[in-house]
Amino acid sequence: MPVQTLRYSMCIQRSDEDAAYVVSFPEWGDTTHTHGATCNEVARTGQDVLADLIARWQRQGRPLPEAQVFAT
Repeated sequence: MPVQTLRYSMCIQRSDEDAAYVVSFPEWGDTTHTHGATCNEVARTGQDVLADLIARWQRQGRPLPEAQVFAT
């Protein structure tokens, strides 16, 4: 399954305590996070983290989590 066809959530929040932006990935549990100095930086880093997660789980033969769908 190509990575670009999968749609997973990234939640970007500002952490004043850390003076950074933090991204979490709801479908992947509450232990997967990354951070960056700017919102754009953390969004790019988050995309890389998601690609790595997907690739790792696929190599391990693990089923990928179901992507959350939000109504608009």
